Amino acid sequence: MRLTTKGRFAVTAMLDLALNEVDKPVTLAGISERQGISLSYLEQLFSRLRRGGLVKSVRGPGGGYRIAKQHSEISVSQIISAVDELIDATNCGGEENCHEERRCMTHDLWSSLNLKILEYLSGVSLADLVKSQLEGTKNIFAGRPDMKIQCVQIESKKAQPKQVEPAAA
Repeated sequence: MRLTTKGRFAVTAMLDLALNEVDKPVTLAGISERQGISLSYLEQLFSRLRRGGLVKSVRGPGGGYRIAKQHSEISVSQIISAVDELIDATNCGGEENCHEERRCMTHDLWSSLNLKILEYLSGVSLADLVKSQLEGTKNIFAGRPDMKIQCVQIESKKAQPKQVEPAAA
C-alpha cells in the first residue's frame, strides 16, 4: 500500500484547519506546533491544497488559511489527490508489468482493492472527520445513510470489523 506521509499529513492538516478556523484564519505555524509537522513541509502541502481549490490563503496581519468549501463537500480522497498522492496497492503502479515485465497473477485483486479504498475515502468527508473528533467517536462511516455499512470500530490496538445499522436521519 502506498499511502505515504504526504497524504496522511495533508488529511491531518486539513482536519486541524477545519477544527481551528472558527473565528480567524489558521496559521501553518499553529498547525505545525499542534500536529508536529514541519513548517516547510506544511508550506509545500498547502501550496498544493490551495491549487486544488481546497484551501484559501488570507494575507496580512492575522492571516493564515481557511477551508475553501463546505466541509461536507471535501472528501478525504480529494485531499489526498490534491497533494499528488496516489493510493495504489499494486506493485506496478497499474502498468501491469509487475512480474518479469508481465502482469502478475494477483493484479486484479490489488486493483480491486485500490477501487474499494478509493470508494471508501471518497465517501468520508472532512465534515465526517470533524464530527468524529468533536464527538469523540471512533467510527468513521462511508456510504449512503440508507445502507448497512461495514465499518471498523477501534477498541484497543486491534481493529474489529463490525456490521452496523445506520442511524435514523
